[in-house]
Amino acid sequence: MNQTTPTLLYIDDDDALARLVDRGLTRRGYKVIHAASGEEGLEHIRRACAQSSTEGGIDVVALDQYMPGLDGLETLEQIMAIPGAPPVVFVTASQDSSIAVTALKAGAADYLVKDVKGDFIPLLHVAADGALRQAELQKAREEAEAEIHASRDRYAALAAERELLLREVNHRVGNSLQIIASLLHLQASSAGQDEVKAALTNAMGRVAAVAQVHRRLYTSQDLKSVVLNQYLDSLLEDLRRSAEGNRMSRLTLKAEPIEIDPDRAVAVGIIVNELVMNAVKYAYPDGAGPIHVELTSQGEDLQLSIADDGVGDNVKADPRSTGMGQRIVAAMATKLDATVERDPAHDGTRVILRFRRLPSAPKANNAAAAS
Repeated sequence: MNQTTPTLLYIDDDDALARLVDRGLTRRGYKVIHAASGEEGLEHIRRACAQSSTEGGIDVVALDQYMPGLDGLETLEQIMAIPGAPPVVFVTASQDSSIAVTALKAGAADYLVKDVKGDFIPLLHVAADGALRQAELQKAREEAEAEIHASRDRYAALAAERELLLREVNHRVGNSLQIIASLLHLQASSAGQDEVKAALTNAMGRVAAVAQVHRRLYTSQDLKSVVLNQYLDSLLEDLRRSAEGNRMSRLTLKAEPIEIDPDRAVAVGIIVNELVMNAVKYAYPDGAGPIHVELTSQGEDLQLSIADDGVGDNVKADPRSTGMGQRIVAAMATKLDATVERDPAHDGTRVILRFRRLPSAPKANNAAAAS
């Protein structure tokens, strides 16, 4: 629509009435172009739509029904097929409401009945103004929808790029941690002192627990969660390979396919590593024995247990023990907001952790509570 003077194309074979429309709408701020037939009107519209919006544009069309050649409905149908066509106000002398319904269904913005004296011109002015406002609203809506779609496309592209970068970061971090674990394993293998060998093996297991999470995230379709049964299975396989001799040959896992966030998966893996290695060291002083890792869901809670059938509380305290493993388990349990307890009814040692599937809501600090 032109900023100053809107242009109305009046398509009607009645020259006298066209002059009345020209005078009447010109006084009301319109520029009027007259076309005496549907074919001539279509030519005006096609030419205007092919030009720039600031040169020779047609903002609204008033279209008569009864004309030689193409009638109004036939002309309307062809106007609607022109890309960027202006809105159409359908005008006829007929009182037949079916024509109005047909015209509106065909795409006319409005409909009015004319008379030969030009008394309908004020109504045409109102209808033209309404059609222009409707066209402006429609254009604004289409532009807004296009911007929304473009924003969604940009967001999707950024999200895909971010996912790719996160996947690459996880890949590199996982590889780097695996290299560190391998170096620790080599160092442990060549260590001459049992204390040094044990410390290096424990450190390797802790690094491997974190590396497994990053490897899982790199190969997973979901970067926001880790499937615990798959993660623990890979983690325990790492522990079997790194075990002292064949003492891990009876390590078993029973776990449900539970998904949790990566940070909590790291805490679970480190706890499993510490408790399994503790059982390897102390549960069976005379050789190897079974060690069972089990993960089950109980509603919104998860239960993780590490059990052996070894000596239990009868184990003698190792004077070489630093208590580091216990401190690590306690720290990871705090991270999970988990309870840790021993099963007194179990022959041997069974440690049970219970924690929520989802992280607990952060507690308000004292300052926030006071405010």
